[in-house]
Amino acid sequence: MPPASVSTLFLELSRKTLIEEYWPRLRSCVESLSDEQVWWRPNEASNSIGNLLLHLNGNVHQWLVASFDRVNDARNRPAEFAERRHVPAAELVQQLDSTLRRASDVLSRLTEDELRATYHIQDYTVTGLHAVYHVVEHFGMHYGQIVYITKLVSGKNLGFYRELDTSGSAPVEST
Repeated sequence: MPPASVSTLFLELSRKTLIEEYWPRLRSCVESLSDEQVWWRPNEASNSIGNLLLHLNGNVHQWLVASFDRVNDARNRPAEFAERRHVPAAELVQQLDSTLRRASDVLSRLTEDELRATYHIQDYTVTGLHAVYHVVEHFGMHYGQIVYITKLVSGKNLGFYRELDTSGSAPVEST
């Protein structure tokens, strides 16, 4: 069997990072908090986890799902940050989970030609490769913010890297 193409490796890594690493950890953060904590903000210049969830949902849908599935996108990006109602965290998680399932399907079927093609997203003209990279990088940035806010409001170590020893290296498995 020939080695996987760089396009295949890129899409597999993108899907694994977004769907299998970031999303389960982000979801566990949100599910560990009350609705009040999810909507907490230190000041008006900062976002709550609730706003970040709305924003991530809009971004993933717009950049991956709508662009590659060629469906209409009616995203209202400013509304994602302006929301002040305390939408239940469970509802926000369900919405993002549904969008990420669709995004996973997109990442599982994209071709090299689609990665090379040009797309018009927001007011940008980008390649498919750029769009995928943008979503994973953007999600990772906000995932980090959500982890930080979760630690800030809960005062708990989330244990995401407990498999690493104190040296920062994974423990050697005995054979």
